[in-house]
Amino acid sequence: MNILYPNIPAARLPAMLRTALAGALIAAAYGAIHDQISFAISPEYFIRMKFHQFHWADVGLPPRAFASVVGVLATWWAGLIAGWVLARIGLDRVPPESRVSRQRRAFAIILISTAITGTLGALIGLLMSRGDLSGWAPYRDAYALRDLPGFVIVAWLHGSGYFGAFLGLLIAAIKVRRGATVH
Repeated sequence: MNILYPNIPAARLPAMLRTALAGALIAAAYGAIHDQISFAISPEYFIRMKFHQFHWADVGLPPRAFASVVGVLATWWAGLIAGWVLARIGLDRVPPESRVSRQRRAFAIILISTAITGTLGALIGLLMSRGDLSGWAPYRDAYALRDLPGFVIVAWLHGSGYFGAFLGLLIAAIKVRRGATVH
């Protein structure tokens, strides 16, 4: 198989695209909800940083709603890639009568891994925010932060969540490749 230019039979493409699209939609929903939680912890993380990064998508929504838009835009692509990877390694070849349940299991692994590692990251951020934050001074100064501890918690939450998504994808891919079921 050529990794750069894979030979994908045309008959596989519809199922592969549906799996990738399902991943994108699931990740987008997760991102919208996740960023509501994040916004509650540190509005400054969004107002002073994320909203500037995604300024092009600002259509005048209230800050909490715009935080959800940012969450969608920051995660949909990861779900698309995860769905495509799962399809490429064989999830699309599962018989149609069991494909949806296998997809649900594979995406549940990714979601659970993401949520667990994100929560652990937030806890690490919480512990760190109670100590010496001098290493975060460049962020405090660059973004004129008033609530640096909240910013640290959300930064850890977000970074750990992406790590968890990758870890969950790895576990789900192994399960899919082995043809194992998850109970």
